[in-house]
Amino acid sequence: MDSAGKEREAVQLMAEAEKRVKASHSFLRGLFGGNTRIEEACEMYTRAANMFKMAKNWSAAGNAFCQAAKLHMQLQSKHDSATSFVDAGNAYKKADPQEAINCLNAAIDIYTDMGRFTIAAKHHITIAEIYETELVDIEKDIVSSTSLRGSPLDSSSANKCLLKVAAYAAQLEQYQKAIEIYEQVGTNTMDNPLLKYSAKDYFFKAALCHFIVDELNAKLALEKYEEMFPAFTDSRECKLLKKLLEAHEEQNSEAYTEAVKEFDSISRLDQWLTTMLLRIKKSIQGDGEGDGDLK
Repeated sequence: MDSAGKEREAVQLMAEAEKRVKASHSFLRGLFGGNTRIEEACEMYTRAANMFKMAKNWSAAGNAFCQAAKLHMQLQSKHDSATSFVDAGNAYKKADPQEAINCLNAAIDIYTDMGRFTIAAKHHITIAEIYETELVDIEKDIVSSTSLRGSPLDSSSANKCLLKVAAYAAQLEQYQKAIEIYEQVGTNTMDNPLLKYSAKDYFFKAALCHFIVDELNAKLALEKYEEMFPAFTDSRECKLLKKLLEAHEEQNSEAYTEAVKEFDSISRLDQWLTTMLLRIKKSIQGDGEGDGDLK
């Protein structure tokens, strides 16, 4: 069957699925298997979506998967609903990036509600990749970042999403991806009078990711960040990094803990920072010595 034939069959399946959904809402639906009709419609939407995919009609495929996802949710089948939203997102990626993001966010909400945090994190990373690709295309045509406001993929919402992804990536030990994002956002914000205060946090987090991978990388990165952003040198974050590097070089676990304790007494460590700092500390204590403590 050629592409046109597949599309025709897909359109017929969509129409049949719609009829099933309407029939399930009839007055006697409770008596005559409303759920059965919804299940049939679900299957038809999925078949139609796959036909549209074969015909390379990505928007129609995304829409059909979305319809299936909504019906799966109506049937209380959360896992199937999330899977269909992901399929919809993957189809929309080729035609409508904003719709792809909407569908993947819907899947993330379901996975988070189910406690499936690792798979939710992976889909956050996919969203970030869409933002990165789309922003590159937009920025080719628009020089001023302020002109991006009002665009579906404006720089502030992209940065917010990217930072969330960087945090997830680091937790999943995808440190290179996290470093790239933190450095990118740090570089974008350090010249902005309203945002430059945040840049030190991004460079700090990038340096910690470097540190987990390799101490020398962390030292080189720290020098680079100080050169790029001189205000970083006087920050408490930069001073902490230098103390931690020194303690790590001397394999001095107590000095490491003391430096963290001193920092924490003024700026409370959040869960992400605590996790990263513990991962570094373990390399001082040697493998297999438990989780250790920072305070």
